[in-house]
Amino acid sequence: MPDYALESAAMKSFAGGRVAGVDEAGRGPLAGPVLAAAVVLPRRVPRGLAALLDDSKKLDAAQRDTAFAALRAAQAAGLIEIGVGAASVPEIGRINILRAALLAMARAVARLPAPPDLALVDGNQPPPLTCTLRCVIGGDAQCLSIAAASIVAKVLRDRAMTRLARRWPGYGWETNAGYATQSHRAALLRLGPTRHHRTAFGSVRQLALAIGD
Repeated sequence: MPDYALESAAMKSFAGGRVAGVDEAGRGPLAGPVLAAAVVLPRRVPRGLAALLDDSKKLDAAQRDTAFAALRAAQAAGLIEIGVGAASVPEIGRINILRAALLAMARAVARLPAPPDLALVDGNQPPPLTCTLRCVIGGDAQCLSIAAASIVAKVLRDRAMTRLARRWPGYGWETNAGYATQSHRAALLRLGPTRHHRTAFGSVRQLALAIGD
């Protein structure tokens, strides 16, 4: 389970400064944007909230929704700060998925009410931030603030894909969130790609080309 040790140590180093956890969701899917979140938790995280937070991949949908609702309630109460950013499918095509994910992270941090003193970023690639940052490999399983960011990013992206599924039925985005499931691949062969598919991905191009064979 993640804890608050890295954040607490960072706050001491920055004389009580604000520390943001940053993570993204949607790097691997065949369709849809990549979305990132930045979360600043209080110096003392309420136990009830902390107990809900974990790497979003370790939580089921109901647990993520519960944690997300608690985070939004804490934000509304002024206890925490949340910033959200995204990179679109055209941007993914222009700059590649890694750079797009880092761009989404930078946008999420920029949308916090004020710049943090330090950003703890999940992974080993630094996004282009103006504040001090530290990359934390496996951070969503270690740091509460990164775990919170992973939940916000995952829930909001899944909900965005569910909305897109209503306008582009047949691909199963309401359940697969754009990932390369067998049914999604079959739908691509049957229906062809939409403007929300990442045609820069080789697997999407191959499936699109296979339609004409």
